[in-house]
Amino acid sequence: MLFLIAAVCLICFYVYKSVKPPPPIPLPENVSEISPRIKLNDGRYLAYKELGFPKDKAKNKIIILHGFGSSKLVDLKITQEMIDEFEIYFLLFDRAGYGESDPHPSRTLKTDTYDIEELADKLQIGPKFHVLGMSLGAYPVYGCLKYIPHRLSGATLVVPILNFWWSCLPLNLSTSAFKKLPIQNQWTLGVAHYFPWLLYWWMTQKWFSPFSQNPRETMTERDIELADKHTKHAYIKESALRQGEYVSMQRDIIAGYENWEFDPTELSNPFSDDNKGSVHIWCALEDKQISHEVLLYLCDKLPWIKLHEVPDAGHLIIHEKQHFEDIIKAACS
Repeated sequence: MLFLIAAVCLICFYVYKSVKPPPPIPLPENVSEISPRIKLNDGRYLAYKELGFPKDKAKNKIIILHGFGSSKLVDLKITQEMIDEFEIYFLLFDRAGYGESDPHPSRTLKTDTYDIEELADKLQIGPKFHVLGMSLGAYPVYGCLKYIPHRLSGATLVVPILNFWWSCLPLNLSTSAFKKLPIQNQWTLGVAHYFPWLLYWWMTQKWFSPFSQNPRETMTERDIELADKHTKHAYIKESALRQGEYVSMQRDIIAGYENWEFDPTELSNPFSDDNKGSVHIWCALEDKQISHEVLLYLCDKLPWIKLHEVPDAGHLIIHEKQHFEDIIKAACS
């Protein structure tokens, strides 16, 4: 009997250890020497990077939201001449749990949104700003349009995340888009949505990969070329994930694919009446991860969003110099 009790206790302990995420890896004591950081009202710090025109003189103030597994060190493919022409101030920051930014203990779409607003206020960049998010990092842009529309001078979503559980999407449309993903990716997103408390175990179990290992299932040949170029800068990813994958990438997946408090089609145009500004969605027509049909549907329901369809481009469109400059020109128009 004692042996049975001990065995049950050991099994329970093993399950608990497998499911419970580890604490974040502590940042080095000299973290403030690695990157400037600003303290938020809840005591957390966000690390940031400023580029371009002086913020007190800039006509265009753009906050860049990095993508999945990336950081504020993302390379912006833009010339100094263009920065000067459009008088652009860029603010990049590590989203919660990435790089040198402290994790949020219960991170959600809403907490990420208010992190953006508070960072802008702490750095005194002004009452209005443009937010630009890419891929999975675009979900806080939806949050800005919902929760802080009065703070926006504009918004841009580049190959943005699609939450397949938005109730606004017709079932046949969301199902079709979801099934175009590799089966491993479908399973992982399903776990994140239905069983977020299991995601850490799912991502660390050794039986099979949580994501497809065949890059051609999710990337075009050009995407693969661009990705290979970025692997030469391995320190960028190492820096982005220095606190561990759970508080950065895995919490990113949960926040992006959990049940939101709203659907995108419920959003109101923040730039109606006398409030000048615009919202843009950039769709790469060769993208193997983001459904063109779903983006068309959203923009049909929200005609105040300007849809830019880019032929012969894949998911990593943001890393193409010409495309990125086009994106910035549209944001500054």
